[in-house]
Amino acid sequence: MTRSTTDEAAAPPLPSPKERRRLREAKSLSEEQVAAAVGVTRATVRSWETGRTSPRGRKRALYAKLIAPDPEPVPATRPKAVRRKERRAPAAPEAAPVSVAPEAVAQVSAAPAAEAPTSAPEPPPVPAGTPPPPEAEPAAPRLSPDEAFDALYAHSAPGLVRQTYLLTGRRSLARESVERAFQLAWHRWPEVAVDRDPAGWVRAAAYEYAMSPWHRLRRVHRHPDAPPSEPARRALFEALLDLPPAYRRTLLLYDGVGLDLPETAAETEASTPAAAGRLEVARAAVAERLPELAAAASPAEQSELLQDRLGGLARAEHVPTPSPARTVRTGSEDKARLWTRAAIAFVALLIGATALTLHTAPTHYEQPLSPPERVGGVPPRGGPQKLTPQDLKLQKVLKEQLAHGPERLVPRVP
Repeated sequence: MTRSTTDEAAAPPLPSPKERRRLREAKSLSEEQVAAAVGVTRATVRSWETGRTSPRGRKRALYAKLIAPDPEPVPATRPKAVRRKERRAPAAPEAAPVSVAPEAVAQVSAAPAAEAPTSAPEPPPVPAGTPPPPEAEPAAPRLSPDEAFDALYAHSAPGLVRQTYLLTGRRSLARESVERAFQLAWHRWPEVAVDRDPAGWVRAAAYEYAMSPWHRLRRVHRHPDAPPSEPARRALFEALLDLPPAYRRTLLLYDGVGLDLPETAAETEASTPAAAGRLEVARAAVAERLPELAAAASPAEQSELLQDRLGGLARAEHVPTPSPARTVRTGSEDKARLWTRAAIAFVALLIGATALTLHTAPTHYEQPLSPPERVGGVPPRGGPQKLTPQDLKLQKVLKEQLAHGPERLVPRVP
């Protein structure tokens, strides 16, 4: 047990799953190459980069060394004579920071070059007893978890509701998905707070909940809302909803949100070539509905045009305002408390049922008695049967021949 604890403590730290993928692609390594170097399968490497699992032991050390960023170039070492001279020379005191007014900067820049001093004036000597210069201003106070969550919610929730509406076409489902994603984020706040992109974490959770196929079984979310009245926006809206969910999400992340292709592939849990293929197919399908998109000269122009049209569609449509951040935090805490109580009640019920079964169960096996059956063909008579005349005759003969028969031995009583 001590050895395993020591190994876990000495294991090299790994970056976040998205950062692992970015580092691998920055080194131009494929998933097959990493899998062959570490000694695992390609599916295992993909699960490491999506965050479902994490490497351990020797494989963790090899994987961390393989995706580690290249070290920065170290400056050349100065000659020994220069270093020896610097060690002999006393260290010069640091000068206090000087603030220059903008007017003085303008006057110096406007002065002729002849009037400029050839050398900077020496600073006046500092008299003894002068207090040291004031230190730099202290850093801004750290936010509490509640304040940090509220700031993230206020910054990301309204726009995320509009994005989710473009993804699903349902206003109430968009609001519900965003609130559920932020409730999950508050439940896992220690993990979300240290993530490289907390807004991306919440966005991925909201998209996953919004795209769940189980919503089709709910009457309120069975059909999308009414499309926009303007023809151009209506055509774009219907083109988006006609796309498969994975293609729609890829197009929205790349051309709507503005992520690059590796980040889009990582968030959709697909390879980069697969994400690029989905993006091309989605653009071609939308271009059939939008002639101006088909007339674009390059993919970059198509991306800019799509980003402008998607942003205009999201801003033009009226979407419900998300609940206050305090309400979302309270709902997450109430839900966690409810699930905890339900789990405790289920465990208590299971323990009680087990104890009752052990108390009432028999301690040994008792073979059950077979039920009685009536035998057919035999008369239900009791006692000795009545002798027939033939039986009586035979009995008489035997009694008579018992004492006189030569074949029998008759015991003699003294």
